[in-house]
Amino acid sequence: MPAYVIVETDIHDPERYERYKAASPAAVAAGGGRFIARGGELAVLEGDWEPSRIVILEFPDLEAAKRWYASPSYQEAKRLREGAATLRMVAVEGLSCDPHAR
Repeated sequence: MPAYVIVETDIHDPERYERYKAASPAAVAAGGGRFIARGGELAVLEGDWEPSRIVILEFPDLEAAKRWYASPSYQEAKRLREGAATLRMVAVEGLSCDPHAR
């Protein structure tokens, strides 16, 4: 089943964060992931959550998402954003394409 990594980002140093943004796609691809959303326009539909930036990644499964996060290539990219942004990140298992699952 696919898994999704959802990231809320508060950027404090846009210049330094740009270096991270340039390095992260290769790390995501190396981990078998792809971007679903990357900081596009958003609309709060309910509640008081007002994120400034949302990123959504898709991976083949939850274990792949966890391996990507722990991978040396992502850890190297992650170091580029230290001090540049505060992130809240979760990985969640998606639904199977099988209409009879869950």
